Amino acid sequence: MSNLIPASPAPGGDILIYQADDGRTRLQVRLVDETVWLTQKLMAELFQKDVRTINEHIQNIFKEGELAETSVVRKFRITAADGKHYETAHYNLDVIISVGYRVKSHRGTQFRIWATQRLREYIVKGFAMDDERLKQRGGGNYFEELLARIRDIRSSEKVFWRKVLDIYATSIDYDATAEASQQFFATVQNKMHWAAHGQTAAEVIHERADAAKPQMGMTNWVGAKPSKTEAVIAKNYLSPKELDALNRIVTAYLELAEVQALSRRPMYMRDWIAKLDDFLRLSGRDILKHAGKITHEQAARKAESEFEKYHSAQLAEPSQAEKDFDAAVKELKKLPAPSRKKKKS
Repeated sequence: MSNLIPASPAPGGDILIYQADDGRTRLQVRLVDETVWLTQKLMAELFQKDVRTINEHIQNIFKEGELAETSVVRKFRITAADGKHYETAHYNLDVIISVGYRVKSHRGTQFRIWATQRLREYIVKGFAMDDERLKQRGGGNYFEELLARIRDIRSSEKVFWRKVLDIYATSIDYDATAEASQQFFATVQNKMHWAAHGQTAAEVIHERADAAKPQMGMTNWVGAKPSKTEAVIAKNYLSPKELDALNRIVTAYLELAEVQALSRRPMYMRDWIAKLDDFLRLSGRDILKHAGKITHEQAARKAESEFEKYHSAQLAEPSQAEKDFDAAVKELKKLPAPSRKKKKS
């Protein structure tokens, strides 16, 4: 059944669907505690449909398993016009969106147009943003979260090195196939890691990769469990604080390097290293002046060896399906045996 919150006033928040001057459909939402709670009556007003239609859609949403009723419905006490208190079901943003995809009305069509635009933008670009909301209201915590996520993306191995490559390819002496260029990239990476947490990338991997630890000591990975590829990436072993420091250093330096590149002054690779040192010195960070105690090859061997041990241990553990089966068998054993009827002589 739905959750009941006794003696709680009706929650705030509202939604407005409208067509802007430019002809585009807009959705204006006022959130309270990061969601909106509407009654069936308010949803009927929002989508301009009868309450019975809204109720039918909601029941079908629960019946089809699209949403779990216990997590999206709450009962709040509201005061009616007669002064009496009534416990009324309120539905959160998930339900409102689901109803919007089902209801047949002009407002429902406007909502789907808006939602399709956002979904298309997300599929094509990988993100969707409400520019006006972020500009007008300052974005609040959402803006800070957005910036943090952008910093994290920019410092990812693939994105970071692609950006660094674009910048440093402008160097007069840059040659992608030369050993000096490959060493240059390793130097840049290690200087940034050292500035963030006092170790080179190889030292982080070599010290923290441990098959005996949960997730092999990793703090960041994609999916349910870490992969072998992720095991040889230093960033995946950093604590949240270390990761935040690295992300900020990378983002700030890339911005500085882009400004430098725009000036189109002739630069050698050694000049870029000097610029990085100047940036770190200005930021009050420690500057790496040596190659580190552990080589990349040593770190990779250690990580791969630990991953093989970790992977073997994971394979030896029963799967979730096996655990569920064992639990079901135990429950069956607890059931009383059926009584046998005596045969009449």
